[in-house]
Amino acid sequence: MKKQLMVSLFSLSVVISGELVAQDAPTPMPEVEAFAVLPAMTQASVSPDGKKLLIRRATSKNGDYILEVHDTANLKAEPIRFGASRMEMMNGAWLNNDKIYVSFRQNIQDGNSNYWVNKGAIVNANGKGDWLVPFPRDNAAYFSITSQLPNDPDHILLTYDVNNNWIPDVVKFNINNGRTQTVMRGNDKVSSGFVVDWDGEVRAGAGYDAATNSIRTYARLKGDDEWRLVNVNTPEDRSNFSFAGFSRENPDEIYVNANRGEDTTGIYLYNIRTGEYSERLFGLAGVDAGSVITSSKQGEAGRLLGFSYTAKWPTLYFTDAEAEALQKAVEGLFDGEYVRLMSRSQDDNQIVIYTESDKNPGKYYLLSDKKNLAFLGEKSPLLKPEQLGSVKYVKYTARDGRKVPAYVTMPAVGKKPYPTVVLPHGGPWARDVVIYDEWSQLLASHGYLVIQPQYRGSEGFGMDHWKAGDKKWGFEMQDDLDDAALYLVEKGLADKQRLMMFGWSYGGYAAFAGSMRENNLYTCTVAGAGVSDLDRIGASINGSRFGRILQGPTVKGVSPIEHVDKVNVPILVVHGDIDQRVPVEHSRLFVDKLKELNKDYKYLELKGADHFSNTLYYEHKTEFYNALLDWLDNKCQ
Repeated sequence: MKKQLMVSLFSLSVVISGELVAQDAPTPMPEVEAFAVLPAMTQASVSPDGKKLLIRRATSKNGDYILEVHDTANLKAEPIRFGASRMEMMNGAWLNNDKIYVSFRQNIQDGNSNYWVNKGAIVNANGKGDWLVPFPRDNAAYFSITSQLPNDPDHILLTYDVNNNWIPDVVKFNINNGRTQTVMRGNDKVSSGFVVDWDGEVRAGAGYDAATNSIRTYARLKGDDEWRLVNVNTPEDRSNFSFAGFSRENPDEIYVNANRGEDTTGIYLYNIRTGEYSERLFGLAGVDAGSVITSSKQGEAGRLLGFSYTAKWPTLYFTDAEAEALQKAVEGLFDGEYVRLMSRSQDDNQIVIYTESDKNPGKYYLLSDKKNLAFLGEKSPLLKPEQLGSVKYVKYTARDGRKVPAYVTMPAVGKKPYPTVVLPHGGPWARDVVIYDEWSQLLASHGYLVIQPQYRGSEGFGMDHWKAGDKKWGFEMQDDLDDAALYLVEKGLADKQRLMMFGWSYGGYAAFAGSMRENNLYTCTVAGAGVSDLDRIGASINGSRFGRILQGPTVKGVSPIEHVDKVNVPILVVHGDIDQRVPVEHSRLFVDKLKELNKDYKYLELKGADHFSNTLYYEHKTEFYNALLDWLDNKCQ
């Protein structure tokens, strides 16, 4: 069976290769619009029986997304469509063969304040009947899906505050008629992070203990009401600990992703009955462990298949030979690309495949009967592979000897040494995972070399690298960014006379700080949605006692708002006027001082834009991208 699968996929790869061959004639570089248009397609999944296919598709440059339900036996037939007139359709998920959960959102602006309203509903896949909205009488109701209960297709578990006491409960919800049953009352001990075993029993969770200012995680034995303390996480410690799902093989064991005294996290089994941990089942020296991969098939749901981690990109490590054979066979169809089996029918006769690479913003396929491959759509049909730059995953040495990972996007046009942009990620407690990156490729298509350093303070590379950023804002964290540029200069790739910095969120902070360094490497910077005042950020952290001790002391260093007089290169400042994460005042106050001191700057405020990229629409991106390229081309000489 396995051999037949691999043979049929191999023969199919010849056809695919023919489809994806680049055009012989040179293709002109893409206009800004090709990057500004919202993705044409963002989702595809099959029903459990494989008879239906759900797709989220754009209807305009601005998105205006709808959901389509197709017949997998006849993909050319007219689909059933779902849309929302006043709210933005976000995504959909199969609950069983006939029901779909859809989520949507709307931005409400009330005077000087604004907020997002998120809603969800259950619809019939055939498009008939009314939408079933959980808890419709509570207009402010917030709920989330805790489990889809793989062995019970008529019910799901929702996390919802039943009695309005600000403590979430777990509710069993009938997706056919909306009837509810409270299966667990949240309490002062266990009030979040609920984990359900493979029989649908809530058996793990977490809670905040105010007396000790700690996050405590609990689990309980099968069929038992007693919560047993598993871990105490204090803000001073900062060790990683999270549940990764129950074991199918032993119901009294639960997978844990934790450091357990190691620099990087690994996967362990914790025995609830004995309180003992297994040896490290999976872990790597250079990066943290990801998740546990388990089967979702009825009758074997929860069976261990392997583990995941992220180095250059998300990678699977299989312990199950059959699962590995299928993954490798499909990967063989798309040489050198990231390949994900996004959705599978119970019999694996319908599999949605997603591919992505530096020169592929994302494509979707449907593999039927393990031999027929249908192209479903792509995210960015206006972009061609030859218009995009190749991405390399490298490590360079910072001035104090620290090894720093980075992604380098090579220009699609021009000759070395190239004008170069240092592009630090936000967070800073985050990391890049670059396969295709819109901002890097926008710049690369216009002749810029781009480096995205995973500077100290980034997560995912172990405790030492993470904690090395503490209190180093504008100091060693900033040195890492400068050293990234110098690394490319030493390699003969970057033009030392045309080094620039552009970043968003914490990256915007870095661009503020980068505009005022002594003996500045950069000819200009671009600060997007940036933090300019560390005291303001500190005040927002202080709203939580746990957060105040956890993160407050680490956010120390150069506060750009206090050093505007030292700005010595032109700076473009960009911010959304309804930014809820980093309020627009950070940029407005900085710009006021730039103006007062007669510095060389430009300010662009995006109307109706929030902080995150999924709130930047076509008009925002068109305005922003044109201003960005104009600034780099004409101000950064």
